[in-house]
Amino acid sequence: MQDMIQLYYWPTPNGWKTSIALEEMGLPYEVTLIDISKGDQFAPDFLEISPNNRMPAITDPDGPDGAPVSLFESGAILQYLARKTGQFYGTDERSRLKADQWLMWQMGGVGPMAGQAHHFLKYAPEDLPYAKDRYRAEVARLYGVLDRQLAENEYAAGPEYTIADMAIWPWASLWEGQQQTLEDKPHLCRWLELMWARPGVVAGRALHADLRADRSDTKAQQVIFGK
Repeated sequence: MQDMIQLYYWPTPNGWKTSIALEEMGLPYEVTLIDISKGDQFAPDFLEISPNNRMPAITDPDGPDGAPVSLFESGAILQYLARKTGQFYGTDERSRLKADQWLMWQMGGVGPMAGQAHHFLKYAPEDLPYAKDRYRAEVARLYGVLDRQLAENEYAAGPEYTIADMAIWPWASLWEGQQQTLEDKPHLCRWLELMWARPGVVAGRALHADLRADRSDTKAQQVIFGK
């Protein structure tokens, strides 16, 4: 039996990127849970794989040239898995470039900005109206960019479903918690529904969904946010 990819995971938007990719690509995998509310991300064994103490991460016993490889950073993992399987990464260099730029757009924009919006709107220990308005507005701007892109394309990077969609959807699917509206973004709304119709997306999103905790727990917040 082929050795399986080991997924170091917790059910968060960044974790879902990789679980969705593994499901969509049909790759066998095992899960090692990294409970970020208990500080598992700081364990020495995990830091050897993910020195930035963030999940997801993977180890693949069948890496390049058949040698094992470990990877951290969700975008790098998606690119690796897409190259490994030849799936969801376009069919030529131009389509791969389009997938890359929208993947980087998510990594540098939607993820960080939506993450900050979640933090200040839900978890910050004090009310900071400037921070709330700043990140809520920036997420709205980014979703406007995506809506305009989707007005002319079925998927984020063009006519084909790619790893860019897998990266963007986990954060965009939480638009309500970011205090966003879809009334003025019909193309984004259409795309969100299109993504929810994919069995791989549903399966990846459902992975250990029961473990999504209420982060109102003060001690858990201190661990997660490095206090």
